[in-house]
Amino acid sequence: MKTATRFMHSAMALAIAMLFIQCKNNTGQTAQTTETPAKSNVTSSNRLPIAYVNLDSLLVKYDYAKELNEKLIRRQENARASFNEKARELDKEGAEFQRKYQNNAFLSQERLEQEQQRLLKKQQDLQTLGQRLESENMQEQVKMQMQMADSINNFIKEYNKNKKYEVILNNTSTLYIDPSYDITNEVVDMLNKRYHAKK
Repeated sequence: MKTATRFMHSAMALAIAMLFIQCKNNTGQTAQTTETPAKSNVTSSNRLPIAYVNLDSLLVKYDYAKELNEKLIRRQENARASFNEKARELDKEGAEFQRKYQNNAFLSQERLEQEQQRLLKKQQDLQTLGQRLESENMQEQVKMQMQMADSINNFIKEYNKNKKYEVILNNTSTLYIDPSYDITNEVVDMLNKRYHAKK
């Protein structure tokens, strides 16, 4: 379960890693850097108009992310239980076949071959089921990642209407950011309030 949780967090972080850049320029053009004086890139308090969000921390604290993660884990566990039950049933039938074969309990060669074919077909069906369950779980994970990315990205756009940051970064693609630019806790608090208000 811990592995699934870590995988879900890293997958979600990767899926939404590039969705945090917000520009104040409504024309969609990038900000000028060559001819604009350095002073224009700094706020009146000598701080850059940027902020960043720690994605790992956000995914751990955001209740919607936790709910989606738990839902995915339950789905994976249910699929695994269903597959394992059918696998145990097949193992039991295989052992019974082996016992009958060793004791010459089959009335004819034809009956022996029929049972072999039945078990082979059941094994193939089980493999197909395993592939289908894995595919469905992957599709569900992608769907949840998109829901999470959409939720956070839409919130960031609304959030920045008042905050007026030039850029909001994520910490997964930077080597170092001054911790004073971290807005993760504020974002998480507001995301959770919005999420529970909708519920």
